[in-house]
Parts: sequence; C-alpha cells; structure tokens
Amino acid sequence: MKHTQKKELYIRQDALTDQLFDEHSIFLDIETTGFSPASSYVYLIGCAVRSGKYIYAHQFFAENTTEEQQILSAFLELLETYDTIISFNGVGFDVPYLKAKCDFYELQESFKEKTYLDIFKSVSDLKFLLRLPNYKQKTIEKFLGIGRDDTQTGGELINVYREYIHHPSEEAEGLLHLHNYEDVIHMIDILPILSYMEIFNGQYTILSTRIDSYHAFDGTDGQELIITMQNDFPVPKRISLKQDSFYLMISKARTSIRVPVFDGELHYFYPNYKDYYYLPEEDMAVHKSVATYVDKDYRENAHASNCYTRKSGAFLPQYESIMQPEFREGYKDKISYFELTDDFCSSDIMIRRYIDHILKYISSPRKNQAFFSK
Repeated sequence: MKHTQKKELYIRQDALTDQLFDEHSIFLDIETTGFSPASSYVYLIGCAVRSGKYIYAHQFFAENTTEEQQILSAFLELLETYDTIISFNGVGFDVPYLKAKCDFYELQESFKEKTYLDIFKSVSDLKFLLRLPNYKQKTIEKFLGIGRDDTQTGGELINVYREYIHHPSEEAEGLLHLHNYEDVIHMIDILPILSYMEIFNGQYTILSTRIDSYHAFDGTDGQELIITMQNDFPVPKRISLKQDSFYLMISKARTSIRVPVFDGELHYFYPNYKDYYYLPEEDMAVHKSVATYVDKDYRENAHASNCYTRKSGAFLPQYESIMQPEFREGYKDKISYFELTDDFCSSDIMIRRYIDHILKYISSPRKNQAFFSK
C-alpha cells in the first residue's frame, strides 16, 4: 500500500467555499474496478482536508488487490477526525461501496455518524437554470472554465490499473493518481456552483425596486417592475432565464428580476356566488341583500364565472395566492394578479415574499422554460 500526501496553499476566497470547506470537512473520491463491491475492488481512495491556510490531499493506493483492506483501514483512520463528507455522487456510489467493503472485511466504520454534502445531488436541483448537456464533474468543470491535465475517465483507467498490477510502472501509477487527485481537488473548485441555489434559498439582500418603461420587440410600450438584490454568495458566471412573466438575470454579485406590469381592467371574483345577483347592464355582481331593490328584469342569479366586480389599475402577476385581494381576467385563469401599490413597493417584507414566490415558481419543474444566455 502507498500513502501519498500533497500540500498546497488554500487560496480560494469565495464565501461559500470557505463556509462549506472548513476544518471539519473531508472531500472523498474513490477509484474502483467496477460498480459492484461484490465483484470489483477499490484500488485508490482520495481525500482532501483543510488545515489553516493549506489543503492536504491524501491518496491511499493499493498496489495490488490484496491491499484493498489496508487502504480501507488507513482511510477510516483518517476519516475519524472529520464530521462532514463532501463528494460528487458519493451518497449514491462512493459511500455505499466503501461501506459494503467494510462489512466484508468486518472493519468498524462511522459512515452513519457523518453528515454529507453531495455536489452532484445539489447541482441536479439546478438543471432548470444551468441547462448543461449532463451533470458529470468534468462537464461542470468545463462550464466553470476549470482545466485538467488528466484526460482519462474512471472506466478507461480500469485497464490501466489491471495492467499495472502485472507490470508496475511509474507512468501508469502517475495516470491513476492524477485522475483521482484532480477529481478530489476540483471538487473544491466547483463548490461555488452551489451559490446559485443559495439565491433560491433566500440568501440575498434587497437593494432596490423601481418601475421602468420599456419598448417591446412587437412595438408595444409598457412598464415593468425591476427588483435588484445583492447575492449573499457571489456566483461564478452570469446566467439569464425567462419563465413566463418573469425574467431573471444572475450576475456575480447581483440578481435582478423583471416583471411586466399589467395595466388595465381585471376582475375580483367573489367566492360565495350563490349569495349574489349578476347585473348584466352594469357587468358586475352585487350581494342579494342589496340587489333585492333592483328590478328582476335587470338581475339574474350569479354564477361562479360572472360573480365579480371590476377593477382598473396596475397589477403584478402571481402563480399562488401570496397577495390579496386577487384579480383575474377570467374565472378559470391559473394566473392571478394583485394591485401594484406604493405600500407594496416600499415594504421589504412584501417584496421579499414576492421574490421568494417568483424564485419558487422559476425553480419548480416546468415544461416551457426558455433559456436565454450564459
């Protein structure tokens, strides 16, 4: 068994990486000869830990398959002093694989006592925003502009390791170590991609709200609400996304949301339509206690679709009942509106509630999302 250690200066200064990669966390990546622990071997376990201003990368390498238990034992000893395991698909593969091997060798392990951050699982929640061809680690690295010296895949290296067992060489060992080392180290480098989700988790500060005029491509003029926020955790790249009525632009330090203002007439639908009469001449519903004085020829029992009063003004769209009263164009419309008022624009509480509603709507699975730019 070989245990190698590399030391390098920790120079990453983004706030999210500093928060997630503390001295209680350990990055983990393993190399195996197959997917099933029952019919394959783990031959390399790579880790990275932080101590003060430095990163220490550990690699436990089995020079042949008989040393599998030795590298497991050495890794478990190191793991004991850390609370959080950070990995890329480690919850789905690495940890279950290692646990099965520990069970086979009857090695005492503490995986159940650890907390986990699986970058792959977290990034999968950002598919609506990132729109990458896939969510492999190397694809995310490419998106972030991170280069590699390693050109091999884990699958390609299986044959390299098998050949190494029979004919050890520094070149083969170097290839095996390099791939694992860059997998581990670059997990640190891609942590900032999780900062996008922090915005959707409410990690922002409202900077301003304003109403601006715009001229659309179809020649129409209108107004839009523009909300600007400060990102609590800076993001690595600019991304823009349009979802129905909402346009989202995330830059490194700030996020803005643009929402078109509906200027016109909408309807407020009364919920208990059986208590109302509809007056066709006035195109409105009135309560029966009042409408009893209206001639029967000018009134009729209201239905759900015409039990309304009309309201003209400026409105903002919403896809849940977060602001009251709600207005709609038609009774069965899924989208509703609330009145744009000075009280709304001056209330951080109401603005934040509306922002959270928009971000929730944008991040929920939808079919007709339009990707704009990166």
